[in-house]
Parts: sequence; C-alpha cells; structure tokens
Amino acid sequence: MSQTRLSDHAYAAIVDIIKSEGLEVGARLPSEVRLAEMFGVSRAIVREALMRLASDGITAARRGAGSFVKSRPSERLAIFMSSTELPTTLGSYEVRFVLEAEAARLAAIRRTPQEMAHVEEGMELLRAALLSSQPAHGEDMELHRRIAESTGNPAFLIAFDALHADVDKIMRAGVDISRSRPPEVIATMLREHEQIVDAIRAQDGEGAALAMRWHLWEGRRRLMP
Repeated sequence: MSQTRLSDHAYAAIVDIIKSEGLEVGARLPSEVRLAEMFGVSRAIVREALMRLASDGITAARRGAGSFVKSRPSERLAIFMSSTELPTTLGSYEVRFVLEAEAARLAAIRRTPQEMAHVEEGMELLRAALLSSQPAHGEDMELHRRIAESTGNPAFLIAFDALHADVDKIMRAGVDISRSRPPEVIATMLREHEQIVDAIRAQDGEGAALAMRWHLWEGRRRLMP
C-alpha cells in the first residue's frame, strides 16, 4: 500500500474516532504515537493525515499540545460518502480553490455577451432549483461548468470535468445538509453564487475570483455541523 493510501486510511480512521467516541469541538485527539500504534502505521503517516485533516478544517494543531477537533463532519455527510472517501472528496477543494477561482477571474475578463447570458441563465436555473424541494446539485454543477466554459480556454472545462465524481458528491451533500438547516442557509448559498455572477457581469476579475474562493470556502464549512 502506498504512503498516500496509508495516509488516506489514517485520515478516515481519525474521522471515525471523532464520530464513534463522540469527540466534540475542542476535544483533544490521541497523540501521534498512540494513533500510529492504533493504525499500525508510522508517525509520519499519521502526521500527514493530520495535516490534511487540518487543511479540511476538521482538526487543528496546537504547538506542544497536540491536535484537537476543530469541526465535526455532518452526520448527513455519510449518506453521500463513506469515511474512506472523505480524504479524496474533500481534498478536491484544494484543487477547486485554484482552478475555479482562476476560472471565475478569466471568465469575468473574457466572457462574451452570449456567454454572460448563458451564465445568467444558469444562475436562474439554480435559483429555481434551490428554492424548490427538488434536487439542485445538477443546476449547481451546471452553473460552475458554464463559468469554466466562459474562460474561453477548454482546458478549464476538461480539468473541471475530471473532478466531476467528487464535486457531484459534495454538491449533493451540500444542498441536502443546507436544506436540513434554517432557510437562511440556502439564502446564503444563493447570495454567494449571485456575487460570483455579479462580478463576472461587471468584468471584475479579482472580485469574481474572491467571490468564488469565498463560496468554496463556505461550501466546505457547510459540510460540518
């Protein structure tokens, strides 16, 4: 088994410990040494897993004190992905922060009137879907895809489509979890998309990139309780 796969195993096992032992936010995780013994892997593998968990906002390290629970993945997340899928699926955000923020920036600069109309149509389809009781992940995916398409660079679309399986799981989970919460959560999700589209309409490249990055950051946070 490769080091990457071993760290995936450790990542998933740590998430399982947080869930099975009911560790709340702020709770201290077992030490790296103890986790390595529990999983039968090296401390280096455990350290890599903890670093990735920290990147995903699940744990936080405190110098000299160890690692602590920063946020617990929503229980509803398990409906859409197993704990073994979490490292890869949540890890796709790291790629999306780079890919989609730059796609939004270039779309704002390069989009044609026809492409802008296509993006705006996608926004209205997403609005209607989110405000209904129907699934909205397809419309969410389509709007993001139309933004990538508006860069005028087909490589962005190829890269976005390569992430389809992981992004689809995230969008399905994100909509479901958001709908299980107060109505303002869906309203906030809509507003984030509107800010991206508004910046593209205004041909504000930096604003579009910032709005996309903020939306992705908040989207990942919504996967936690």
